[in-house]
Amino acid sequence: MKVYKFGGASVKDAAGIRNVASIISQDNGDLIVVVSAMGKTTNLLETLVKAHFNGWDETMEIFEDFSRFHLEVSEELFGKGSIPEAIPAMLGEVRKRLGMPPSLLYDFEYDQFICYGELLSSLIVSHYLEAAGQANRWVDIRVSLRTDDKYRDASVNWKWTEMLINNTFQFNGTSLYVTQGFIGSTVTNLTTSLGREGSDYTAAILANLLNAESVTIWKDVPGVLNADPKFFTDTVLLKELSYREAIEMTYSGAQVIHPKTMKPLHNKNIPLHVRSFLNPSEPGTIIHQVDHLLELTPVFITRGNQVLITFSPYDFSFITPEDISRVFALVSGKGLKVNLIQKSAIDLSLLADAPEMGLETIILDLRKDYEVKYNTGLTLITIRHYTSDAIEKLTAGRKIFLEQYSRLTAKIAVQ
Repeated sequence: MKVYKFGGASVKDAAGIRNVASIISQDNGDLIVVVSAMGKTTNLLETLVKAHFNGWDETMEIFEDFSRFHLEVSEELFGKGSIPEAIPAMLGEVRKRLGMPPSLLYDFEYDQFICYGELLSSLIVSHYLEAAGQANRWVDIRVSLRTDDKYRDASVNWKWTEMLINNTFQFNGTSLYVTQGFIGSTVTNLTTSLGREGSDYTAAILANLLNAESVTIWKDVPGVLNADPKFFTDTVLLKELSYREAIEMTYSGAQVIHPKTMKPLHNKNIPLHVRSFLNPSEPGTIIHQVDHLLELTPVFITRGNQVLITFSPYDFSFITPEDISRVFALVSGKGLKVNLIQKSAIDLSLLADAPEMGLETIILDLRKDYEVKYNTGLTLITIRHYTSDAIEKLTAGRKIFLEQYSRLTAKIAVQ
């Protein structure tokens, strides 16, 4: 049994869904297909959630845009007047929820709406496969993938999920399942999500619990590249990576693979393939257990929208381990994700992802205990297997705020 995961770019329109069906048709074995929301519909749903939560007048207009997009794609796939009833029925569920007053918890409301991107895309793919002669079974993954109630970043309840997944995906009477990534539910059936880009993680969870032969993530790139082709023109395909190298890359911000994806696969020694849905005959990248030395070209990872915060004791005393613990407790309590740490005698500097809102409030709270300086709009450049030429290439003409080097990795904050 294999697991395929198709991201939003692969199902962004009718042509993309037809191509996905063609790729699936080439595999005759037992297969689970995990589908993300179509194109940029997650972003549209996020706008819809904000509008509903804040009572904006544009709420229904945003919903109509969301609904129209899915119906137009469905009409192109199935023909006018032949759209499967389940698709408009599911859109009706969203409309009905919009008619209800929101709760006081934004993250809860977010998850109750955001799930419809994946639910609709997978439903459309499933019905199109049936229409194309590929029998399959559509599964609402929320029935089987159980989590805690930390909305927007839920943790998997592995005990319940293992039992339910094995009961659901038995391959009795079908060799093909279509389901969703990114979403789950609590034991009380309230929808949760696994964090942005969590569809990769869903594929890994299924593979781990069902002892899959492999996982393949289908992307719009040839495989794992040494840099993001959106920002670099001379990228190189990395044909083979170890689990460890992939984890280091994703932790640093590489967008090809979700950071949580690797552990379930590594624990069961399940290979992960990253391949292009634009050129499905190409082998792409394989990530697996590697016992030989890999000589890799420098790998460039950029992470934008960073904030550098420097703490100093008001009494000009040295930074102690107790200060470090206290600062970390403060910033973790504010929900900041720290990417780089550097300490001097009287300063402690943290580079973190800038929060969506409320940075000034966070700084004011931190100034109750420390003198605080901060800079926004920075970019963190990470270079794995760095060389002096590679560092010069990325930092030339840019102001460097912070830099740190280890045996294999250089991390530099620039503006």
